[in-house]
Amino acid sequence: MRAVRFHTFGGELELADVPEPELPDHGAVIDVHATGLCRSDWHGWKGHDKDVTLPHVPGHEFAGVVVAVGPLVRRWHAGERVTAPFVCGCGTCPSCADGDQQVCENQTQPGFTHEGSFAERVVVHHADVNLVRLPAELDMVAAAALGCRFATAYRAVAQRGRPMPGDWVAVHGCGGVGLSAIMVAVAAGARVVAVDVSAAALVMAATLGAEVCLDVSHPSEGDLAATAERVGLAVRDATGGGARLSLDALGSPATCAGSVHSLRRRGRHVQVGLLPPALGLPPLPMTQVIAQELEILGSHGMAAHSYPGMLAAVVAGTLRPDQLVTRRIGLDEVPVALAAMSAPPTAAGLTVATLVG
Repeated sequence: MRAVRFHTFGGELELADVPEPELPDHGAVIDVHATGLCRSDWHGWKGHDKDVTLPHVPGHEFAGVVVAVGPLVRRWHAGERVTAPFVCGCGTCPSCADGDQQVCENQTQPGFTHEGSFAERVVVHHADVNLVRLPAELDMVAAAALGCRFATAYRAVAQRGRPMPGDWVAVHGCGGVGLSAIMVAVAAGARVVAVDVSAAALVMAATLGAEVCLDVSHPSEGDLAATAERVGLAVRDATGGGARLSLDALGSPATCAGSVHSLRRRGRHVQVGLLPPALGLPPLPMTQVIAQELEILGSHGMAAHSYPGMLAAVVAGTLRPDQLVTRRIGLDEVPVALAAMSAPPTAAGLTVATLVG
């Protein structure tokens, strides 16, 4: 089958013929119809993820059709339209027993722990636990964004952040996760302030309902901690005292610290963007965290059993992941598009590669 592959971290990405994936007894092989390009794929290519072994096929946001299931699979059959979370649980560890497959102790991740969805077919392990049936109303391109960025944002806002109608929510970083978070927060009745360095991203944030858009691209004096304080002050000024909920949807020391500084007293910070050690440690104001009783939470994807509520909102039109897809490419264009993530983005929204249709 055709797949995008790399042999060295940060090295050449090639479209090549690779062996078909092996079907695990508990797994399923999915015929990939569409797959999104995510910054997490870029982290894997750059060597920031310890689970990636070489050579490797990246890709973890996908939608497609089941073509085969292992002999231990009971709930799924060939021909069903599906997606899967980017974190797949084992189904048997204590975390999975508690329903927390997104922090499974034995988790698998397509595109990281094994070869991913920048290919004509991909394997999902423990299919009975991890596959998600797609509504007939949802097309494959919109569904491809659900497995990581949109589902991650949905859980980060709705389940971890829990804003109430009228609460201010600050979103730091308006890429795919950030724009998804804005859509989810607005649908919940929250007021949103979007923070980014890209004018195009802020324009799109405004179209999705962000009331305030802060451009923090201008260079500022001082170290990282001082810069984060200034970003936080700008958010507090814009919201009349600070956000009830603030999210780092990018994943950088600057956006993480800036998000914490953006909070009102007893506010809640949710870390969504990855923070690889190679990027350095964020200068968190822990004295402020203590004195103002701030909460700092992590959010790591969403378990398959939590998808129905989100999918119901998508079918009802309350949430529109299709509106976030601004670019469609072919599998042969993925190598250039993935490598281009090393530079600042020049456009807003999600890029999805289509393999069928």
